[in-house]
Order: sequence, then C-alpha cells, then structure tokens
Amino acid sequence: MYASRRRDQSSSARAEARRITALEDLLLAWYEREGRDLPWRRTRDPYAILVSEVMLQQTQVERVVPRYERWLARWPTAAALAEARAAEVIVEWQGLGYNRRALALHRAARHVAERGWPDDLSGLPGVGPYTAAALRCFAFGEDVLPRDVNVQRVERRTRHDFTSHAGQALMDLGATVCLARVPRCGSCPLATACPSRGTRDEPRRKQTPFHGSFRQRRAELLRLVASRPQPVETLEASVVEALGRDGLVVVADGKVRLPGHDE
Repeated sequence: MYASRRRDQSSSARAEARRITALEDLLLAWYEREGRDLPWRRTRDPYAILVSEVMLQQTQVERVVPRYERWLARWPTAAALAEARAAEVIVEWQGLGYNRRALALHRAARHVAERGWPDDLSGLPGVGPYTAAALRCFAFGEDVLPRDVNVQRVERRTRHDFTSHAGQALMDLGATVCLARVPRCGSCPLATACPSRGTRDEPRRKQTPFHGSFRQRRAELLRLVASRPQPVETLEASVVEALGRDGLVVVADGKVRLPGHDE
C-alpha cells in the first residue's frame, strides 16, 4: 500500500508539473505575439537595466522610454554617470518624479565604477530585493523570477509559480491584461485554466491629490532651484528643509542650490 501511495503521489506530481509547463508555454506563446518592444529588453547590460528599473519605479512605461533613451545617450555607462555632477543628474531627472531615485542611481553608478558589481546587488544604493532580482535575471541570466506587483497578481490569480523564463511575459500580462480592477479575461491566454477568472481586486487606498500638495511644492521648488540658485528667504522653509534632508539641495551663503552646482 505504501508503494502504491508513493506511485500515486509521483503520478500527481508529474501531472501537476505538466500542467504548469503547459500554462507557461501558453503565456510565452502569447508574449511572442503580444509582448511590448521596450528598449531595455534588447540588452543584457546591467547598467542599462538598472537605469530602466529605477526609472520604472512608480512611473509609467510610456513616460520612461524617451527619458531612458536620452539618459543612456548622455551617460552610456556606469563610469560615465559616476563622473557627472549631482546637479546634472537631478536636472536630467526632472519630470520623472521621486527625485531621490536619481541620486541613488548616481551613487550606485559610482560604486560600480569604483568597485564593480557586488555579489549582493541589494547592497547598491536604491536597490531593493525586487530590483536586485531583476538585475540577476535580466542582466546576469540567473534563474530568479523578479516579482513586481504585476507578476504577483498573475501568480496569485492563477495559483501557479512561474519560472524566470516567464519574467517579462508575466510583467506584460499583468500590466496590459490581468489588471487589478478591470481584468481583461477575454484576452488572457491563461483564462481557461485560471480559477480567478473575472475576479477584481479591491481598490487600494488612493494617494492624496498631487495638486496643491507638499509633493507638488517640493517638485516646483526643486525645478526653480535647478534653473538657478535662489535666495533662501524667498522659499518655503519646510520644503527647503525636506529637500535638504534628501540631499537634493544645499544651502550656502544665503542661497539654495543643487549639490555640486557651479556658480
């Protein structure tokens, strides 16, 4: 009886493995037809992929593509970015939002230029577990699946763990078809095998409006200082203080300016 039970378990495991493989095959075939042609998918350069991943944090793909291409045209390598002044990096980042990301990317480039890529990529400034996994998978070819919110949603709904080979396909499916609030199940290659077909996620707590917010005042003040140093007494003190804590501005000789800004 014990041997029979083991055979049954082994048979079930093989059947499940075939089912998972079939599901991933369906996804990859869909990606071959429908996958987005994005510039960072045409390279294995870890620096270029790091730039894309940092830019894509909380920023729409459509906004990132032209800025990514412009950034790499100006600073094509980590060494080139490492030689830039922080002020130049902040100005180039304007419009992407969350400007601390620019300084973190700048510090990461200096680390790589000076010491190479570390074994523990999460030790780089601004690189968390997801970004480290994305670098390991897409740049270094390791068998690691980066799980952003889109990948997590697809895996949760299908109740399957996919392999790293499906990383880009999962991201596209989650971003364009398996949407949180209005999933397009009729267009999904996995719909017939998905136990959550038609399920909508509960809405997240909405972010406070940008217009009139402290975030907007930060962005406007930084844009003003990026154009030229400003007298400190003419600016909102709390905003200057917040930007200073993030290393985005410095105050000297009664003026607020970008770090490393030349007169």
